[in-house]
Amino acid sequence: MADKRTIHIVDDEDAIRKSASFMLKTSGFEVAAWASGVEFLRNVKNARPGCILLDVRMPEMDGLEVQQMLIERGVAMPVVILTGHGDVSIAVRAMKAGAIDFIEKPFEKAVLLSAIESAFERLNDAEERVSRAADANLHIAGLTAREQDVLNGLAQGLPNKTIAYDLGISARTVEVHRANLMTKLNVRSLSEALRIAFAAGMGG
Repeated sequence: MADKRTIHIVDDEDAIRKSASFMLKTSGFEVAAWASGVEFLRNVKNARPGCILLDVRMPEMDGLEVQQMLIERGVAMPVVILTGHGDVSIAVRAMKAGAIDFIEKPFEKAVLLSAIESAFERLNDAEERVSRAADANLHIAGLTAREQDVLNGLAQGLPNKTIAYDLGISARTVEVHRANLMTKLNVRSLSEALRIAFAAGMGG
């Protein structure tokens, strides 16, 4: 492919911008780094189309606000959220708003590249969405009622302990259900499971 694919890194941490830029450039991507969401939004009209790596915790404007502004402006670039440890509930909200995936920092190169591949696949698949919802409902129909309850809790961004309390079961049992439902859905990560849950309209 003659045209290199562009990644926009929006993160206030210089070290993250540098390390992610290096990883991506050595993997053959064009990279544009932005020190804040505000700076990126100011220039997004003229930015090359591509994928956005968006940090959730930034001064001035956090990732969720930036994402909301992009949606309001009709910017259709796919978004991958970068989160610190323990920000899963924020990442879930971002995915509900349309983010493709989330990665926890510090991230490994393979994880980063896999999320970016998903994002670029998503760029050209508007018509796929309908069939994805049908697929998702089919997958979820194969789960037990309790596994569906646990998945719905995860789709609301709830931690295992809260799901356990709500369902009147132990946190350990929630973990077992979570492991089982991921096996049945044939997914390797929480974000993949959430994508199926949201496609099926869960987590409302």
